[in-house]
Amino acid sequence: MNRRSLLQTLPAFALPPTARAGEARVFRAGAATSVITPPLGVKIVGNFAEPLAAHIHDELHARCLVLDDGMTRLAFAICDNLGLAREVCDEAKRLIHHETGLALTNILISATHTHSGPSARYGAATAAAGPLDEYQLFLARRIADGVRRAINNLTPARIGWGVAREPNQVFNRRWHMKPGAPMGNPFGGTDLVRMNPGVGNPDLLEPAGPTDPEVAFLSVQTAEGKPLALFANYGLHYVGGVPSGHISADYFALFADRVQQRLSADRLNPPFVGLMTNGTSGDVNNINFRTPRPGVPPYQKMTEVADAVAEVVVKAQAAVKHHAWVPLAAAQEELALVYRKPTPEQIARAKGILARPANAKPDHPLELPYARRTLDMAELPSHMRIVLQAFRLGDLGLAAIPFEVFAEIGLELKAKSPFQPSFTISLANGSGGYLPTPPQHRLGGYETWLGTSRVEFEASTKIVATLLRLMEQLKR
Repeated sequence: MNRRSLLQTLPAFALPPTARAGEARVFRAGAATSVITPPLGVKIVGNFAEPLAAHIHDELHARCLVLDDGMTRLAFAICDNLGLAREVCDEAKRLIHHETGLALTNILISATHTHSGPSARYGAATAAAGPLDEYQLFLARRIADGVRRAINNLTPARIGWGVAREPNQVFNRRWHMKPGAPMGNPFGGTDLVRMNPGVGNPDLLEPAGPTDPEVAFLSVQTAEGKPLALFANYGLHYVGGVPSGHISADYFALFADRVQQRLSADRLNPPFVGLMTNGTSGDVNNINFRTPRPGVPPYQKMTEVADAVAEVVVKAQAAVKHHAWVPLAAAQEELALVYRKPTPEQIARAKGILARPANAKPDHPLELPYARRTLDMAELPSHMRIVLQAFRLGDLGLAAIPFEVFAEIGLELKAKSPFQPSFTISLANGSGGYLPTPPQHRLGGYETWLGTSRVEFEASTKIVATLLRLMEQLKR
């Protein structure tokens, strides 16, 4: 029996009937996890070198939360992965819809952006889409299983939300440098800012953008007040500090573990699940470039970050008011963005670089991979079609963007959202590369390079306008 005919034999589960007029409204929630760890021997992506996995430090998971207000059901699946191809998300959503009846527009699937896991994209970051490979199919299946199990765990619940602050773990990684500092890029040009300029570099001037120190969170409890889920969002890239060949979910999973520990939520029935989503962290990491720091053992720094963030969230969560019922809503729109294309001169230069002898000294250490990306970008279609989502969870607003989003974009959405508080999940429903603002594009730097950033310079402006319109629709 082929895969499609097998799916056709699976039962389609109907959603529960909505409450009739005069009946009490019941808010329900359920959470679950699915292991998505690949076998040893796969490539670990996230850097230009891709070592083979030789050890699993901690299992990777899809962490799933389902909310139901009696009329609307929402599902969130947060995956320990660098970035998911949209096609993987679409396949998982198709399975979820077929097997549970849950509306496709009410499902959010995102990646945490751990740099110590396998790829769920199509090879190189700029590669065109194709048939799903074995791991991508496995991942879609496990995401769907996790959501289905979360639905099985639905129980009367209450919900609240809040905001904590942890400014000591986030630093903008793009820097203006003193005149004369080397600022070359792999295309033969010169940038105005540099990413990761080196700790204690004497040429540092000032960061090129802000950070967002807020940790927004959603707290879910059973009707009796037992912890059921804590769904958080922080604008911090992965932390790293992982030995070569190790698979790890980074601080995202450690945060979930620490929260569970601090809430005394181990081995509960129904189960508790902690979730940390990647916020608007495209230009933010955990390195304070002004202050040299001593080397630390593997995994220590991500543990310190997870502990610090969990501490402020659990403290804030203790003061949150939980509601027996709140309205849920979702809105979605597909947007077509123009792919950036290399100029004829860039194509010619890329071909010349690739034609050099293997032992030729490069003008820039990354010119070879970016020559390949340049030619890849030339072969892509004219447009990238992306899914944008907005959610209402009571008075809390949530936006979802399929890029590595710069901090100032998230700050703008927070400031202008009709819901307060609000937060944005990056790398949701796809993985389209970096999303700088137009002014940041003009500064250059790694996050703006052709092949790292793949869509038009005005993309962030269009995305923000679309999401704010969707949020206004949900507020009515």
